[in-house]
Amino acid sequence: MKGAWSVLGVTLAIQAMVAMALLTLPAMAPAVAQAVGISAVYIGIYVAVVYSGAIVASLAAGPAVARFGAIRVSQAGLLLCAAGLVLSMAGTPAAIATGAFLIGVGYGPVTPASSHLLALSTPPERMSLVFSIKQTGVPLGGALAGAIVPGLQHLVGWQGALVAVAAACLACAAVAQPLRAALDADRDPARPMVLGHLGRPISLALSHPGLRLLAGCSFVFSIAQLSLTTYLVTYLTDTLSYGLVAAGLALSVSQFGGIGGRVFWGWVSDRGLGARRTLALLAALMVVLSAATALLEPGMPDLLVLAILLLFGASAIGWNGVYLAEVARQAPPGQAGLATGGTLSITFLGVVLGPPLFGALSGLFGSYRAGFAALALPTALCLAALLRTRRDVQAGA
Repeated sequence: MKGAWSVLGVTLAIQAMVAMALLTLPAMAPAVAQAVGISAVYIGIYVAVVYSGAIVASLAAGPAVARFGAIRVSQAGLLLCAAGLVLSMAGTPAAIATGAFLIGVGYGPVTPASSHLLALSTPPERMSLVFSIKQTGVPLGGALAGAIVPGLQHLVGWQGALVAVAAACLACAAVAQPLRAALDADRDPARPMVLGHLGRPISLALSHPGLRLLAGCSFVFSIAQLSLTTYLVTYLTDTLSYGLVAAGLALSVSQFGGIGGRVFWGWVSDRGLGARRTLALLAALMVVLSAATALLEPGMPDLLVLAILLLFGASAIGWNGVYLAEVARQAPPGQAGLATGGTLSITFLGVVLGPPLFGALSGLFGSYRAGFAALALPTALCLAALLRTRRDVQAGA
């Protein structure tokens, strides 16, 4: 288990940095939108472009990891995220969109790469916990973005904030270099990168009933997660009259809820509740808390608002580790990276479609409340599917 914890530390740091890169611009969306001269509602399009790149990269991740090694692929991801942030400094919609796509291409292969490393080094009975701890890197990166980026924007401007996060990504890639030889020892430099094989991960995910259910639920859960992280700052500033720094801190609170949630739900799943029942419980919480977020009003006590957002983060951001560990468990032997890439491409499709739909619905009704309220319906359908599957398994036992 000692080796697993070492791998965990490396993958956690890399995951946090690419997540921070992804959420850097959303964390200061009102200021960037004003500088560029567009509506902040278009931040959903930005996130969709990011995850369009992530879909492509996640499908290529399995062959890339096999050929170049998981650490080298992760380092390349960090470099691409840094390049995307720097390109976005140009301040034109075209440059920001291109930068977003590069960030997505950098973000996409990191999770399959880390799943490859952790699946090899983690005992099966600890998988949910270890994968959940590693996946705390995503909300940790979001918390860092929410806590640091708005303040940086006030100090050095939004372009200076982009440069600072890009530099942090480069530093993380450099720190990982001494570990590359040992952790990438299983790479096969002769492994071909064949474009025709990019459909194999999706085929694997859709042909396996358990993986198909997990991928479908992750599609919906990712809509809830990214709608929360993408629009929370704008919702709080526009609807609840929060200042940008206060709204950024509230985003950090939701992300810290996700950090604690990922570890807690992984522990709960490993301790006997099981992955599917844990995911069903999380779906139920998302239904309640998305509705509660839609009902927030100006003048509500800050502690009450933060408590709701903390719990919303714990559920809407806390599901990933349990999900990824279950994908690794159900994947055919030696194909955890391939299965993760296939299911993640469907997860990322939810992110591509979800935030723009959230923004369009909010624009149609003239309030971000409509978007948060609408999240309850698809998560309720996931809850029903998970409960029905659980009953089918028990009936066939």
